[in-house]
Amino acid sequence: MAGFDLSAAVPTPEEHFFLEEREIVYLERIHELSKRHPVNLLVAGKQGCGKSTLVRQFAARNSRPMATFQIGILSEPGQLFGEHRLKEGETYYQKFLFPQAIQTPGCVIHLEEINRPEHPKALNMLFSVLAEDRRVWTDELGLLQVAEGVVFVATLNEGDEFIGTEMLDAALRDRFYVTLLGYLPAEIEARVLELKTGIDSADALTVVNVANQLRGNAQEPITVSTRHTLMIAELISVGASVKEAFINSLSVSKDVLESILLSLHIQLGQTGKGNGLRYRSY
Repeated sequence: MAGFDLSAAVPTPEEHFFLEEREIVYLERIHELSKRHPVNLLVAGKQGCGKSTLVRQFAARNSRPMATFQIGILSEPGQLFGEHRLKEGETYYQKFLFPQAIQTPGCVIHLEEINRPEHPKALNMLFSVLAEDRRVWTDELGLLQVAEGVVFVATLNEGDEFIGTEMLDAALRDRFYVTLLGYLPAEIEARVLELKTGIDSADALTVVNVANQLRGNAQEPITVSTRHTLMIAELISVGASVKEAFINSLSVSKDVLESILLSLHIQLGQTGKGNGLRYRSY
């Protein structure tokens, strides 16, 4: 990453990203606290509910540079900082972006999926940079001091349904302020779909109502993220029916889906002879 100006890497604000007013106020307080002393924030919640977007928005709204690091690829301590490599028979140390990021004043450092490292001990060196004194020693780089105003924001999916995740170490979790993201209220999620994909308000509300029925199904609950409702709305925006869009976007039983559509008094659109399937040259 030589020559890369991280201080200029301020993300572009995301259009039509909705948060509760109290959540916005909370993030503004995190920003203010970061001017006084080191601050770390942990964002937890269901997949696809906007955790990564929240991190980008926090950086964009406050004109901060941002760097994202995938924790899931880490297999040993110190790997964020760099690694030894072999070139023409000689070993050298390749410095990565992380040391530059932590030394960039005001940088937002996104630690993505912090509970999914390949090896739990790979997180050990994070304890030092997340601590109050914000410094870490490596044999290759010497003493590194985290710059003023740097905010570490970790995101995670947590629960038995997420393969490869670990319970976050209690001592590590204790270093973070915490916020939890959930699904948006139906009317707000529908508004997001309408604004982002251009479908009409009735179709948008239908998508959200069906998604909420699937989310709350006692027999066979299905996680339908806001990311997925956007994908469904995009299919509808180019001519798919609600039923087609859900079937093509989710692993959902047709019987369950048809039951929900009928309960919401939505026409299934299945008319004609035979099985209703038509084929044409592609």
